[in-house]
Amino acid sequence: MAVILEHPFTTGKPADEGYATILDLERVVPCVEGGSVLETTGPGAVKAQIHVKMGAMSLTFTGTVEIVEQDADAHKVVMSVKSKEAGGQGHANAEVAFQLADGGGTIHTNAQITGKAASMGEGVVTGVLDALITDFSGKLAQL
Repeated sequence: MAVILEHPFTTGKPADEGYATILDLERVVPCVEGGSVLETTGPGAVKAQIHVKMGAMSLTFTGTVEIVEQDADAHKVVMSVKSKEAGGQGHANAEVAFQLADGGGTIHTNAQITGKAASMGEGVVTGVLDALITDFSGKLAQL
């Protein structure tokens, strides 16, 4: 199942400061509800996990978050998220693009979900992802 979401956000910070914040995965990943960094695997790359509640199910995904594109002049950062469902066959992968501007920006998410999470249906998956990104963008403003 593919889900594409677009979220504007505000930070009240200059674009350069927002750009620097997004590049700091150790600070950014825990801003996702249930997300944590397990280890840094290289410059711009971490092993991470997330615990997600979807309806009556709680799922854990473990994988990598890697910065695959960064353009300081354009204030753009693209991350690749690749994760597998713990104890299951599913995965949750995404490309997340941040376009930063003075005072905020946009988050464009293109996610591919399979397994138990996908079995919940597109409406539930979209609702959960939308809530996670909205919560994340609020926490991002506080960094």
